[in-house]
Order: sequence, then C-alpha cells, then structure tokens
Amino acid sequence: MDSVEITVVSGSSLVTELADELERFCRGRGDGLVSVFAPHATAGLALMETGSGSESDLARLIDELLPTSGPYRHRHGSVGHGRDHILPCLISPSLMIPVQDGKPLLGIWQRLVLVDTNRDNPRRTVRFSFLAG
Repeated sequence: MDSVEITVVSGSSLVTELADELERFCRGRGDGLVSVFAPHATAGLALMETGSGSESDLARLIDELLPTSGPYRHRHGSVGHGRDHILPCLISPSLMIPVQDGKPLLGIWQRLVLVDTNRDNPRRTVRFSFLAG
C-alpha cells in the first residue's frame, strides 16, 4: 500500500477542497482504491459540489444540527468545541474512492473536501493510501 500524508491549513474555512491533491496522488497509479483519512477527532471528509453555494448550505445545516451553544458536556476549548467532537459522527473522517487508470471515479460535480468546524486547530493532516487492484 502506497501512502502519503499532507498538511491542510483550513484557517477560517469550514470546507477546504482537496480535489487537486486527490488527483495528484492518484495520477499514474492504475486501477484500485484510494483511502482518504483525516486522523482528527474534530474533522471529517465529504464528497460534495463546491462553488455553487453548497458550502454555506452545509454550514447552515451543521449550525442547525450542532449549534455552537448546545448543551455539550465536552466543554474545553472555545465556545462550540463540544460540537466539533460530534461532527465526525455525522461527517466521517474516512472515505474510499475507486480509481481507474490513475483517475478517481467521481461524478462530474463531486469534489473531495475536508469539513472542519474546529477553529482552535487550523492545521490538519490528511492521509491518502492507494490499494492497487
């Protein structure tokens, strides 16, 4: 299994697109599966359309489902940090994507994104692993 770990700086963005990194990692690898994993307790990975307003729709949905002022028992960190720890239960920290001829087999509008509500830690790690098949 081939693996690489990248650093992602999410800053103040809820959604950070990783489509270019995914394409670059898969290029020249043939057929198989790529596993994408964010080893964090407060971030997840998703496939979504970007640039069409979906990011703000996702932000609104997260705020509705996981309000920052919720009655969380997990209370260290900044306000709303309790919700940050619930996020990966709804937006998984891992994905598997089929690859053919070195290209991820995504739909035309699908983009790989890191979803991160945790403003206390803007530096993230994402691991890409290729399983040849």
